[in-house]
Amino acid sequence: RTWSKPFLMADTPEFPDTNCCMIIDPQDRLWLLWPTIQANLWESALMKYKISSSYTQKEGPPEWDTEKVLHVKPGDAFADVVKKKTASYLNSQELTPGMIEWAHDNFRQAEDKLTRRLGWFTRAHPYILDNERMLVGLYSDGFSFSMVAITDDWGQSWQFSEPIVGGGSIQPSFARRKDGTLVTYMRDNGPPPNRVLVSESKDEGVSWSMVYDHPQLANPGAGLELMQLNDGRFLSIYNDTEDGRHQLAVSISEDEGKTYTHTRHLEKRAPGGGSFHYPSIIQARDGTLHCTYSYFTPSGLDGREGKSIKYATFSIDWVMEGD
Repeated sequence: RTWSKPFLMADTPEFPDTNCCMIIDPQDRLWLLWPTIQANLWESALMKYKISSSYTQKEGPPEWDTEKVLHVKPGDAFADVVKKKTASYLNSQELTPGMIEWAHDNFRQAEDKLTRRLGWFTRAHPYILDNERMLVGLYSDGFSFSMVAITDDWGQSWQFSEPIVGGGSIQPSFARRKDGTLVTYMRDNGPPPNRVLVSESKDEGVSWSMVYDHPQLANPGAGLELMQLNDGRFLSIYNDTEDGRHQLAVSISEDEGKTYTHTRHLEKRAPGGGSFHYPSIIQARDGTLHCTYSYFTPSGLDGREGKSIKYATFSIDWVMEGD
């Protein structure tokens, strides 16, 4: 209902700090993760994180206990895995010149140690697995695919998953099925059909299946989040169009993400009526859902597009009622 004055969370002087995400770990500490862009190119991103155990004051920033660089080190097998997974993905698709060019670029970049260590950054919330492991979804605009940074000791050390290779499979978000399978939904920055991209892991996030299109969920090349509700059901918040960000939907699945039978729109305009995108969502202890998203409105009389962040809170029952 009321908000404090804005305060500074991170600032690298004379460099852009972007794409932040946050989570509270089982020790009740707040994590802030974000990339600093070193050379005005996404490919120059350097991941950082801060941890705070004192962040509930009414005014001002958290008191940070730790601030570190998250050094991304995929390992020597990275290039071979990229080649193998890229080839498998191409064999499952109808090839276009653009896809072949993307594959050749990936083969070349994967061989270079510096290129495969820079340019990774965050978007969606990290995921806590059994209160023992944290998965931080990373993606690269240079490679146009994803990877997971994994810590089992809360940032003292990190390992990195196999790359999650698909045609533009970026900005991963996670949930877990009852049988232990991890599922990631990703933004589709690749060729048609424009769908949420999906991959699965049977080994707690270390290796991932071939990326495939979700049979139901559309995606226009825009960020989304997948989450597990307190009752175990999956919830997705996403732009449910193949072109444009003029609609923002919340959908609930009763079968762990295979199908979605309940959908309600937070925003639903005609094409060109605005852009409502990059959602972030959490569920409170009382079951209430809280989300924020970018809220862009068409140009006004001054010719400038209106840009702000919108906050919404609603119940699961509200979603279940549909539009």
